[in-house]
Amino acid sequence: MSEQHTYRVIVRGTWDALTDTARARLLAEAAEHGLTSMRFSEEGSLSYEPSPLKHFSMRYVVVSDAADGEEMAGAIAEDRAERALRELGYGFRDLKSTVTDLDTMKINFKPASRR
Repeated sequence: MSEQHTYRVIVRGTWDALTDTARARLLAEAAEHGLTSMRFSEEGSLSYEPSPLKHFSMRYVVVSDAADGEEMAGAIAEDRAERALRELGYGFRDLKSTVTDLDTMKINFKPASRR
């Protein structure tokens, strides 16, 4: 059994060729997809600003083989984003991902302050 790593992936993209219906739905639901909705999850969370309605991001948690690395985690997240956006009927382009491997991330703890 190969070692599994947990990755946090942010997929960014640009809205493209949105139908009037899709645009109206995005604008109506914008409050649900603002800063407070930014969470990493397996199913992903969509966030965007309504004005201008141009860019979006989706946050994912991806668990995959460590040997496959960050590139595979990014590809998995981008595939999930494409599927989700197509199911919702949203046009998009230029997906790019930023990947963080939580299992290799170094955490710098600050020493407790002295009184």
